[in-house]
Amino acid sequence: MPQPPTRAVDRALDILWCFSEEEPNLTLTQISKRVGMHKSTVYRLLATLEKKRFVQRLDDASYRLGLGLVELGFSVLKNNDIHRQALPYMQRLAAECNENVDLGILDGTEVLYLQVIESQQRVKIASAPGQRLPVFCTATGKAFLAFLPDKQAQTILKSDHRKYTEYTTTLISEIHKQLQLTRERGFAVSEQEYEEGISAVAAPVLDANQYPIAAMAVVGPAFRLELPRLLELGRILHKTTDALARDVGLKLQFSKSQLEV
Repeated sequence: MPQPPTRAVDRALDILWCFSEEEPNLTLTQISKRVGMHKSTVYRLLATLEKKRFVQRLDDASYRLGLGLVELGFSVLKNNDIHRQALPYMQRLAAECNENVDLGILDGTEVLYLQVIESQQRVKIASAPGQRLPVFCTATGKAFLAFLPDKQAQTILKSDHRKYTEYTTTLISEIHKQLQLTRERGFAVSEQEYEEGISAVAAPVLDANQYPIAAMAVVGPAFRLELPRLLELGRILHKTTDALARDVGLKLQFSKSQLEV
């Protein structure tokens, strides 16, 4: 008996969400167990997803996400207003700092990176649009947390505060102290908290209601980004995101005035 269309779509999406950066390739059996569906049902859904290029079947009979999703993802990124408006600011900042400059948004309980401008340094950090990172221990994440409404921030903190490196702060009381300092400075710092050898500083892009709609970060090797340098970059970054926020606000006001005419 055929599945109702909405149920089939729901199940197909569950299959896509089985794949991750840590486990990019999965077998039919693995997928079947994770979604709790019979193999024959999963196989039929995978065949449809493969036809649409959302998954790819490999020679060893395992599956991975397909290039059709990449095309959709880039379409989303290219049509994201904050992504387009931030790009010239990011390019100027990257030229001034000579380190990676990232732009991220909050997606649920994670930071999703929309844009990365790579450093011209020989030793640099490998990152790419579409990458997801935890919120509580990354500079970009803390830039969001510090300016979110309390209830939303608490929900995110409850979801993940595990220890990623020996430098990760996991005590909620200490995290709150960091967030208070972030509010006072206007930018957040992360010294090897998510990945050893990598440090970063980030500042939020705030809307008219002081809600963080995005965050921009300068990221680099810890040996180049020691605390004095992070604080120096933080002040530059804060001015950059403030200017971007004003630009975004002015464009929104202009759009509203056009609608009212």
